[in-house]
Amino acid sequence: MTGYPRHLAALVLAGCLGLAAAPLASAADGPAAPAPIAPAELAAARAAAAAPAALDRVALFFAREGRPAGAAGLSPEAEAQAAAAAAPRLADRAVAVYSLNEGFVAGVAGAPVARVEFVAGRAVAADGRTASIWTIRDAGGWRVVNIASGGDETDYPAQAAATGGGTAFREPQIDAWYVLRGGRVLPLDEDARRSVGPGGVTLADYRKLVQQRYGDRLPGSAYDRAGAGGGWADTAAAARPEQPSGRGPAVAAGAALAVTVVTGAGLAVRRRGARR
Repeated sequence: MTGYPRHLAALVLAGCLGLAAAPLASAADGPAAPAPIAPAELAAARAAAAAPAALDRVALFFAREGRPAGAAGLSPEAEAQAAAAAAPRLADRAVAVYSLNEGFVAGVAGAPVARVEFVAGRAVAADGRTASIWTIRDAGGWRVVNIASGGDETDYPAQAAATGGGTAFREPQIDAWYVLRGGRVLPLDEDARRSVGPGGVTLADYRKLVQQRYGDRLPGSAYDRAGAGGGWADTAAAARPEQPSGRGPAVAAGAALAVTVVTGAGLAVRRRGARR
């Protein structure tokens, strides 16, 4: 699998996505199970990702994959030909992507362990390469804000569903994917196994773990107000001492993704290096 450290604060999108009130996971997960997006909203998000203009952007992404725009060795004509050859299509349904909730970390009563950060769809090129298309909903409706290589955002929820169900979510500060199932937080990838062990931990123990990692870095904390490392949204260095290679900065059209989501400027593009 592929991945890269994502430093988005979950709070950014909590009000953007129109969450339904019903719990997503089983009753055994209690009040810490996140709420889903209504099926109609997921369908609208998928439609935005499947729009011709969005797929044209994805085609350019595949054409430029591994290269910055305008790089030597890829002429405009060659780029156009590569984009046409990519011929991407959107596969499967769009899925809600859940990320660790700062309210859960802060110990807010009844706060879910994670909440929706964006909706993702899987784009497939003619040669089999895949990319994840991220969409959010703002005042103008659903729009694409990011394209990332690979399919973590759809693959891990599918893996969770195939291995017993539950709610897949990510801890973006350490690029870890988990599933909340039966009141336990279980690992879905190697980063998560390093975090909670192969057998996972109880939800209460997971809260203690993330409180140790991020409790002093939450929005409004002294650390956050001082702007030290970006506060809650930028804790990867403290949470994981080593960074996998190939996970460099975003190649953004207009702004980096975190800024894009907040301000509505441009489309961000992120590429991912290989996981260790």
